[in-house]
Amino acid sequence: MLITSVQAQDLNQYQRKYFQTATDTLPYRILYPENFNPSKKYPLILVLHGAGERGNNNESQLVHGAKMFLELDYRQQFPAIVVFPQCPKDSYWSNVNIVTDEAGNRSFNFREEKEEPTNAMQALLGLLNELEESGTIDKKRMYLGGLSMGGMGTFELLRRKPKTFAAAFPICGGGHPAGAKEYAERLPLWVFHGEVDGIVPVEKSQIMVDAIRAAGGDVKFTVYPGVNHNSWDYAFKEPELLPWLFSHKKKGFLGIF
Repeated sequence: MLITSVQAQDLNQYQRKYFQTATDTLPYRILYPENFNPSKKYPLILVLHGAGERGNNNESQLVHGAKMFLELDYRQQFPAIVVFPQCPKDSYWSNVNIVTDEAGNRSFNFREEKEEPTNAMQALLGLLNELEESGTIDKKRMYLGGLSMGGMGTFELLRRKPKTFAAAFPICGGGHPAGAKEYAERLPLWVFHGEVDGIVPVEKSQIMVDAIRAAGGDVKFTVYPGVNHNSWDYAFKEPELLPWLFSHKKKGFLGIF
């Protein structure tokens, strides 16, 4: 059983930082392991938030999922550097065309070709490169996940950086199936979605799961019966999520963390 305390749930343990490009600033929060030793290398967990948490306050991106990584048992069993970047209000992680009809229904049209990244994705790629080169990241154990818009961003970032991550967990996201072949055989995925999601239909994840399997990939697919768009509430409570994540290293490396 996980032990929870007021201190463990203090989101201020996530330090406020900013990644600066020539034209943009990407806010992000970073949680270091307990007794962090800068001379050691730690796994990285990069988590991408949804559209509702966009902005520049460097706070909203912690609304979903951040508390899980503060659980004392998790911090002791799985010491890692956890990063939550924040997408600007006027941008999007993935390069997707969203069309809203007169009734307010939205359709998500993912690009088949790998086009120029959005401003947010371009900044995210820069931040990822900076983290990789920081000297404190174990490049064999870099993990990626995200929810809704961040689930879409997870699929897109995997396509853009297919050799970077050891495992990934997209939640209620989607992407173009053509991109799956670039990373399908390189890393395992655990995909989550709500059965009755009224914002991003579960079929968006099913399409990606089918494409990954068709390309020879290793993918788990969990669909929560009767659950709408908030499938992240259930995914972040999965007791096996972090053990599953940390059981993987990049292919070509032996051993389990």
